[in-house]
Amino acid sequence: MTGRWKRVSLLSVVLALCVVAATGFATAGHAGKAGANASRTLNIYGMGGRDDVAQGRLDFAANAMGSDVAIDNPVGGFNDQAFLAQLASGNVPDLVYLDRGSVGTYAAKKAFVPLASCVKSQNIDLSQYRKAALLSTTYKGQLYALPEFTNQITIIADNSVARDAGVNLADIQTTNWKKLKAANKKMLKIENGKLTRIGFDPKLPEFFPLWVKWFGSDLLSKDGLKAQLNTKQAVAALAFTVGLINDHGGWDKFKAFRDTWDFFGSGNEYAKNQVGAFPIESFYYNVLADNSPNVDISAKYFTNRKGGPITMLSGNGWAIPRGAKDPDLACKFMKTMTSVEAWKTVAKSRFDLRRRQNRAFTGLYTANSKADVKIYEDIYQPLGKKTFDDAVTLLVRAPRYAFNIPLSPASVEVKQAWMDGVTRVLNGQQSPRAALDQAQKEAQSAINKAK
Repeated sequence: MTGRWKRVSLLSVVLALCVVAATGFATAGHAGKAGANASRTLNIYGMGGRDDVAQGRLDFAANAMGSDVAIDNPVGGFNDQAFLAQLASGNVPDLVYLDRGSVGTYAAKKAFVPLASCVKSQNIDLSQYRKAALLSTTYKGQLYALPEFTNQITIIADNSVARDAGVNLADIQTTNWKKLKAANKKMLKIENGKLTRIGFDPKLPEFFPLWVKWFGSDLLSKDGLKAQLNTKQAVAALAFTVGLINDHGGWDKFKAFRDTWDFFGSGNEYAKNQVGAFPIESFYYNVLADNSPNVDISAKYFTNRKGGPITMLSGNGWAIPRGAKDPDLACKFMKTMTSVEAWKTVAKSRFDLRRRQNRAFTGLYTANSKADVKIYEDIYQPLGKKTFDDAVTLLVRAPRYAFNIPLSPASVEVKQAWMDGVTRVLNGQQSPRAALDQAQKEAQSAINKAK
């Protein structure tokens, strides 16, 4: 039995054995900042990092709770096995912070409570959240988590590489795959049998759903109960993208060279002109602005075959476990953490900090569209570098073209199935059709067992 199937079985068994009381939303008591005389405690699990943005919002939310509320929030990310143990013991936290892609698994097993009562009791304006982000936490028509950040995907092109290769920047796009393939071949560089520059990196296997969406197709049905991993659109998308990589001499050479990049450093692949272009999440513009502010790049939309912009959102969300001792307080806390006011507060603090450090501020990108507008209009200031100023403008607009991968009772297992399938093709073990046929069987089996 593989690790993936062991996890499915364990999840089913543990959740089946969990006997926890259904908890409604009580009338909210007086809430406030943590203090020595706190009469209530909010237990949070899964919020790992403590950068300035995370800590700033935690402080903002703690202050909003009031002095009679203590907040227990240990450092450490969400771990499935640890949470399963909490569920089995009946001693669950009040609030969990986890990847939105995992929400469906727990929602299907009734480990999370639907948020309809929370939304009503706290008067949460759902219209402020991006539709794709909300859909990524909605299962069978019910909302199970409030979304936080977004990581929209756009294409970063190296203008210097394009010029050196004689490639028109307009041809570095995903609308016309014939032109993209030609640009890829021109931009890649092999010297004395050694790959020294990648042309266009399609970012497999992780961005495979984005390429399938190019055809207007999805890897899951809207209700998340039917896998669609081996459609003709998915097979064609995989064949094309693997072909881009094989143009470099195969996956082994491609990956070995890419692994040498100083991805987060000043000697990154754009600073050294080691790549022509690739799609990437929004955070990477900040990496480049911090470490190599003089890179000559262009930000471009990932487009569908009609030329319309598309992007795929990812990120975390806040959910309330069934059996939480203080769900009304948890609801107020996550509303505050994702509010316009919280995001504006930390954005201004980050802007001021980076200005003092003489570092670039390339914005914050959240699931709260109203917050993003306020940050862009009231806080963000152009850097004076057209490269990054144009990128920020694009990043602010990109989420309106976003899609989500539908939630499934076996979201994690479905993702693992197509990731494994794509990897088998990259390794030359199977054809795109055979690999996705196998992935389809694995994914549907996982869904059937979990629903």
